[in-house]
Amino acid sequence: MSARHEDRAASTAAASAPKLESRSRDSMRRLSQACRQVFGIPDYDRYLTHMAEHHPGEPVLSRREFFIRSIDRKYGKSGPRCC
Repeated sequence: MSARHEDRAASTAAASAPKLESRSRDSMRRLSQACRQVFGIPDYDRYLTHMAEHHPGEPVLSRREFFIRSIDRKYGKSGPRCC
């Protein structure tokens, strides 16, 4: 392999490394979100995104308040029970 070809290959690999890292990070984020949904774990980042898109200007709960409210909604008397 010529030195020029090796330099080009190294340059291409270096340029694609950040893209691969970004795709890997996105894949892990999506997998993490899917696991949270499957196991019923509240997703604070998703809540923040929803609030920014659908309720701009409204106050946002802190991470702690969000989880307390989520647990109360799931297990409290006012939770999603039919009886």
